[in-house]
Amino acid sequence: MHDAVNGLLTWIVALTQVLVAAYASGHAILHKRDVRSAIGWVGLIWLVPYIGAMLYGLFGINRIRRRATELRTGRRPPQLADPPPVSSPLVRQNLPAHQHHLGAIGTLLDRIAPFPLTAGNRVRMFDNGSDAYAAMHAAIASARHSVGLATYIFDNDRCGRHFVQALASARERGVDVRVLIDGAGAYYTYPAILGPLKRAGVPAVEFLPTLFPLHLAYANLRSHRKILVVDGCTGFTGGMNIRDAHADETNPRTAIQDVHFQIEGPAVAHLETTFLDDWHFAAGDGAENPGWAAAPTPIAAPITSATTLARGIAGGPDENFESIRWAILAALSQAQQRIRIVTPYFVPDQMLISSLILAAMRGVAIDIVVPEKNNLALVQWASQAKAALLLARGCRIWRTPLPFDHSKLMTVDDAWTLIGSANWDQRSLRLNFEFDVECYDPALVGRIDRLIDRKLRTARPWSLAEADGRSLAIKLRDGTAWLLSPYL
Repeated sequence: MHDAVNGLLTWIVALTQVLVAAYASGHAILHKRDVRSAIGWVGLIWLVPYIGAMLYGLFGINRIRRRATELRTGRRPPQLADPPPVSSPLVRQNLPAHQHHLGAIGTLLDRIAPFPLTAGNRVRMFDNGSDAYAAMHAAIASARHSVGLATYIFDNDRCGRHFVQALASARERGVDVRVLIDGAGAYYTYPAILGPLKRAGVPAVEFLPTLFPLHLAYANLRSHRKILVVDGCTGFTGGMNIRDAHADETNPRTAIQDVHFQIEGPAVAHLETTFLDDWHFAAGDGAENPGWAAAPTPIAAPITSATTLARGIAGGPDENFESIRWAILAALSQAQQRIRIVTPYFVPDQMLISSLILAAMRGVAIDIVVPEKNNLALVQWASQAKAALLLARGCRIWRTPLPFDHSKLMTVDDAWTLIGSANWDQRSLRLNFEFDVECYDPALVGRIDRLIDRKLRTARPWSLAEADGRSLAIKLRDGTAWLLSPYL
């Protein structure tokens, strides 16, 4: 009798293992995009009974996208007056014939982005914090109806308190003011800026408050967007947070280098819609927006004298999953002359690396500009791990000296650029909420390229010999950091 019971239990345990392993294997086969990852997990699931399936359940399932989608279920979808137009005709009408091939980038984004490519925009670039903040303050001071500010970091310092005063003054004039700060970025300083904002009567909410704000540098599911929208007519976006560290008049020798942009024209609607979408999600109020609808100039009105084609790209681990990454891949595939990239965090995945290599092997000149000394050691080590693959195929990597360069720029063939908040790492392209803008405008791209030229004059080229010459210990350190690249 005892042997029969033991035998039955053995069969139950074995059958349960087969069923669990079959279910976990099926999930990996259906959901894993990389065949090597799928094979590895399936092997572990079957070779290590129960434990393999448990490890897959803990670490193999992409909960980032599912969690983001669940969190934002029921949020308001983007509502624009007109359906998205076809981008290629706009590009052909506004660019010289030798740049018409770039319209294919817009064609891809027509299919995956919620916003249309728009004509009649004006884009102004600020390459230092003092000028950018001054323009933002001027816009807030001129507000008559609405001000929406979303940022990742909003420090409680001189710069932050100056913004609080400007927002409070607008509020006192009857302007509908709303401030959205990421739940981790709000606590880069203590006490947080939320207190002064609330005492000043400025409505402010956190985007996904976290119980562990100290885990700041490598936090996921964060809103990394930087958006300021005033009266639906003027918008700002780019890489600058609200903090003294960007203000060069305060720190002339150590201020973080960065780039921010002012946008006027119909593309401002993309910034405003994204801001309101995030606000309603974070505030949970579902309120109407009377002040926003009463802007003195329709947000969709083009500026007759402006020449920039622009489209906002709201990327995140929810329904807009990898939209910015796809835009980058499209641009890499269409480039014919040159690609220029400036980013503080350069940890591309294998597809991006392969696309850069293919472009270089097609004869495209590729320059990648990164900081000589990164503010995140793990990111710098991971970035160095696979750099030799790019250098060996003709890509050029440049390292800029201190102060730290936080700029995020990409230009292609002197006519297309991608600007905004996203970095070249998987945190930006897969795990966090970002906002970029694609622009077609040779004059704007020329200004950006001249800024990149200035960076290159002080940058140091990183050679293949130098990359290969790292000691074995350093290569192992960098390679180990690269294994963490999906989470850096």
